[in-house]
Amino acid sequence: MSCTFFRLAHPLALACVAALTVAAPVAALAQSAKPLRLIVPFPAGGTADVLPRILSEKMRDAYPAGVVVENRSGAGGNIGAEFVARAEPDGSTLLASPPGPIAINHHLYKSLSFDPTRWVPVTVLATVPNVLAISSKVPANTLDEFVAHLKANPEKLSYASQGNGSTSHLTANLFMQLTGTKMTHVPYRGTAPALADLVGAQVDVFFDNIASSAQFHTGGKIRILAVADDKRSPVLPQVPTFVELKLPAMQSVTFFSVVATPGTPAEAVNTAQKALADALAQPDVRQKFAAQGAEPRGWSAQQTGQFIRMESDKWNKVIKSANVTVD
Repeated sequence: MSCTFFRLAHPLALACVAALTVAAPVAALAQSAKPLRLIVPFPAGGTADVLPRILSEKMRDAYPAGVVVENRSGAGGNIGAEFVARAEPDGSTLLASPPGPIAINHHLYKSLSFDPTRWVPVTVLATVPNVLAISSKVPANTLDEFVAHLKANPEKLSYASQGNGSTSHLTANLFMQLTGTKMTHVPYRGTAPALADLVGAQVDVFFDNIASSAQFHTGGKIRILAVADDKRSPVLPQVPTFVELKLPAMQSVTFFSVVATPGTPAEAVNTAQKALADALAQPDVRQKFAAQGAEPRGWSAQQTGQFIRMESDKWNKVIKSANVTVD
């Protein structure tokens, strides 16, 4: 019989209230009894790994059992993503990742063992702008000079990427589409070897994230000509944006977001979003993120979902237009 048929003074009514009070937070109690696992689908040491680790120690109040960052790398982020997609949907296992397995890979791979469109958005941790970096041997000091040089030498300059279908690969294709230029692709396995060859002038161009390239620009080993964001980066405030240089559509940021297993209840998502946003608001966290060239975000689940869909649509158009494929 429904509890609404009894006045609160009635013993059965009191029993019903007690039962409801206990039942309501069962999911939350079960969640808090487990450590939160943040699965990073890329190797340790990179920005994707560093940012969640900065936050993990700041989330103890929401997750008294602890917060653990685990690296499950491989297949462009798909291995770690599959693990989270198959996890129990109670909010205790989340994916903390750059765009690949969240917004891009389903446009690149013929088949995946998970459906990225079913992720439950939690938040965006940060965005890191990508930059146009050129080797010291390229005879250009401005964007206009660089574009003119490319048009005078079609396909003669090479551009590095972190691999086929990576953010740097797609950003270079977006740039070529917008400027009507052509370069030759040289894929690498990650940022470090690509950047090393840019510094060594083995390749001519690299659309890298600002965090890893800035020190080499400052040291005079490469030249960063423009930032692909809507405002200048505090990391290199003297470098203009593509917007300022009259190429406003040239927008490319690497975003680091957190998503949950399909079917995760709103209560668990809200708990994670609030814990992450609170951690991101702390001054020491913001300072550490800034050292990585990362702009802290902490967006709502709704805003995160909208942003991911926009990014996915944008890069899908680039992939189809440039006929980008993965091996």
